[in-house]
Amino acid sequence: MAATMELRCWGGDWGLPSVHTESLIVLAYAKFSGATITVAPIDWTWKTLTGTVPELVYQGSTITEPAQILNFLRKQRFNADYELYLQPCGQIHHGLHALLEEKLRPALLHTFWVDAENYANLTRPWFASRSPFPLNFLVPGRHANTALSRILLTKGESPLHTITEVEGKIYSEAKECLNLLSHRLGMAYYFFGNTPCSLDAFVFGFVAPLHKASLPSSPLQSHLRQLDNLQRFCDHILNTIRVRYTFGSDYSSESF
Repeated sequence: MAATMELRCWGGDWGLPSVHTESLIVLAYAKFSGATITVAPIDWTWKTLTGTVPELVYQGSTITEPAQILNFLRKQRFNADYELYLQPCGQIHHGLHALLEEKLRPALLHTFWVDAENYANLTRPWFASRSPFPLNFLVPGRHANTALSRILLTKGESPLHTITEVEGKIYSEAKECLNLLSHRLGMAYYFFGNTPCSLDAFVFGFVAPLHKASLPSSPLQSHLRQLDNLQRFCDHILNTIRVRYTFGSDYSSESF
């Protein structure tokens, strides 16, 4: 492609190219598919409040949401799922993807945005430090409120109505999800075959922040520590991405 594709996303830390799950998904898939994109972190800009990330900008068009961005890349012939189409595993692929959204995401939202100790000591300071004044007072709280609302909307069914009542359920389901992913991965590098596909990108995006963040309080991270193959999976993809992306604290636009 002659024109440059630009990805706007949250910047990185903790040894990750982005601390944001959805941004990590797109960054990993871009690497898997061979797409060259210019990464433009929104850190320290007004887009920390107004932007929807990740955003892929190409020839005046803006595509948001990982699924839509991945579909766009496939249409541009950057397809990491080609070999997947040749295997009778489509239902398993979609089922695992749905499992991430339904079972793992609520617990991750709670871990980073609702758990008081993690929010006060890690999440809020990080996002405040990456937002310009006066947005540093607004951005973390807005994300925390959105996370809480999303958890209660998806998991706050009768008789569980408060976040305290829901907490036990979401962590139990998340641990089961991690166990299932670990079992499906086994000793392989990737979930389907010898090359990574979109599912690998999604699993990486969900699990890598939990793997790498220095969380003061996290029973889910403690559970992940017992699943060596999922940790190895994240480290292997990080080493692959590291070839194209520079990790650090100063994020200007970079080619990925």
